[in-house]
Amino acid sequence: MPALPPDADLPGDPAARENLRQILASPSTLRAHEDLAWLSRDELRGARLQLELQRAEAILAEAGIVGTIVVFGGTRVVERPEAERRLAEAEAKAAATPGDEAAQRAVGVARRVLAKARYYDEAREFGRLVSSTCQKGGRGDFVVVTGGGPGVMEAANRGAFDVGARSLGFNIVLPHEQVPNAYISPGLCIHFHYFALRKMHFLMRARALVAFPGGFGTLDELFETLTLIQTGKMPPVPIVLFGREFWEKAIDLEYLVEEGTIAPQDLRLVSYAETAFEAWETIARFHGIG
Repeated sequence: MPALPPDADLPGDPAARENLRQILASPSTLRAHEDLAWLSRDELRGARLQLELQRAEAILAEAGIVGTIVVFGGTRVVERPEAERRLAEAEAKAAATPGDEAAQRAVGVARRVLAKARYYDEAREFGRLVSSTCQKGGRGDFVVVTGGGPGVMEAANRGAFDVGARSLGFNIVLPHEQVPNAYISPGLCIHFHYFALRKMHFLMRARALVAFPGGFGTLDELFETLTLIQTGKMPPVPIVLFGREFWEKAIDLEYLVEEGTIAPQDLRLVSYAETAFEAWETIARFHGIG
């Protein structure tokens, strides 16, 4: 609220002084950009959307980021030691409660999570490979960008961090607060409120999308990209699905062709990779990078 200057000429009438106090305590005396409660109202949603779009745009432009490689993947894909710890914990619980079916299922899930630990390593290696190849001399192209969270996202940011390169994190404000991972470049972790604006910024500078095994969020971002390219709303970029076995079980694209819901040529929108090198080779070939 506006403060009275030290030499303010206050009215002598006590009632008038109290009224002045109430005037200065009222939110109406705030300038528009200072009134956070007003900016949070439903009718100001359009302004908030525009601010979120432009703020991220300004940060990226000032940092000289002209092109990105988007890396998506599950938050539950963790490093091998952590996956092994979780499996041991699940096995101990199952052994202590042999009749608990949920505990027995949890062991199976933990084993499958452990089997996917290699994807953490590959995402980290991909971040290292891309960043060391493309960010020489402080270039702002082919910069790794993730959702800024744990799991595969952390691994990709960590790979860039390993070689002293910049990487981006587009974090999202969630009911259960998502803390950014520790490997994003300072000044390049951008918090979003709206998923729509976050996804827009993921794709506005995208040179490629690499999708590791993940859940609803990964699928949402993958299908958004596929839809935009299929419908001509964005230029084609490589979409690399990491881990063919996982993806062919998770989404049966051949079945969609057989059912006539997508065209046979839509299958060419995606390619598969099993290693960081294979993923980068696909992207480099598309962009003519020697």
